[in-house]
Amino acid sequence: MIIGVTRETAAQERRVALNPASAAALIKAGFSVLLEEGAGVAAGFPDEEYRAKDVGLVDRGEIFAKADIVVQVQGPGSHDGGLEADLPLCRKGQILVGMQDPLGNPQAVATMAEKGVTAISLELVPRITRAQSMDVLSSMATVAGYQAVLEAAAHLPRLFPMLMTAAGTLAPAKVFVVGVGVAGLQAIATAKRLGAVVEAYDVRPAVKDQVISVGAKFVEFDLDTAGAEDKGGYAKEQSAEFIRRQQEQMQAVVARNDVVITTAAIPGRKSPVLVTAPMVEAMAPGSVIMDLAAERGGNCELTRADEVVTAHGVTILGPTDLVSRKPYHASQMFAKNIETLLRSLSKEGVLALDPADEVVAGTLLCRDGEVVHPRIRELLGLPAAGREQGD
Repeated sequence: MIIGVTRETAAQERRVALNPASAAALIKAGFSVLLEEGAGVAAGFPDEEYRAKDVGLVDRGEIFAKADIVVQVQGPGSHDGGLEADLPLCRKGQILVGMQDPLGNPQAVATMAEKGVTAISLELVPRITRAQSMDVLSSMATVAGYQAVLEAAAHLPRLFPMLMTAAGTLAPAKVFVVGVGVAGLQAIATAKRLGAVVEAYDVRPAVKDQVISVGAKFVEFDLDTAGAEDKGGYAKEQSAEFIRRQQEQMQAVVARNDVVITTAAIPGRKSPVLVTAPMVEAMAPGSVIMDLAAERGGNCELTRADEVVTAHGVTILGPTDLVSRKPYHASQMFAKNIETLLRSLSKEGVLALDPADEVVAGTLLCRDGEVVHPRIRELLGLPAAGREQGD
């Protein structure tokens, strides 16, 4: 089977779905690989490096005309213009692998089904041991957590580490990380490496040991956190009353820190507001809020996606392209995730999508003209698979 890699067309996207090393590994596994000319340049991978690995360099039209599997970082459903730009070029039965934003944009899955393509959503890789090396959300969160600290440090008008100099002692910056998933843990570790004093909070008390292990103090509030974690280990959406009480207790912690980094995002849902306008007002002038949940509204009440907001002397950052600001290693990790996925689901270069396979069942959105993923069918108001309306 032929794997095609396209240049990314989403705004500010600099990653590429396969780097030369993963392309070579897939060729060794029996696939052929075609790359749209220049697709890897923005990420730091020139065409010559792919050509040296026996990757064919072609134009975009030839990718869609010849490839059995088209791999992208951001698939047709995940960005503005994706359906209009790429879907008309697709062939019936062609397999599209990438981030598809199915929970946030389920209608795009229905549109892809109408086209007759087979779509695989990398965001929905199940949290099982076998699939850890296929998990793009964790890979990209690692990059986002690291970059979030660098961006915050660049905007903070003070240094992160404590320094003892002939001109006096400089106190270390104080950083508060809200949400201790992969991005939060990486943010904690990065802030500690830069010399900051770090506190962290998560609604899931089970992550306390992880916070302590990377050198931060775990902040605890007087809240009932029973049932705060779902079966997959993610934080569950909380009630309005829970969030109100959480905000009340968090205000003093936010006020005493120089940098607040928030990471609480819920797939397909609006981000919960954790940092209110009065909390921002209580912070010292020059403080910085880095909101990693800006794409879906933000954890800070004053966040605006892809803008730098100044309120009460506090700088509020809401970038949605943090991962693309480190495209080389982000692409390396993303490519390894795709390589592992394709190799695990194939034999001698032929992809076999067995619905009984837990990874396939979790990621397959549509096939043979039908939306097949149960959760997406529910979001679209479709009956459960194998049933008719009224059954």
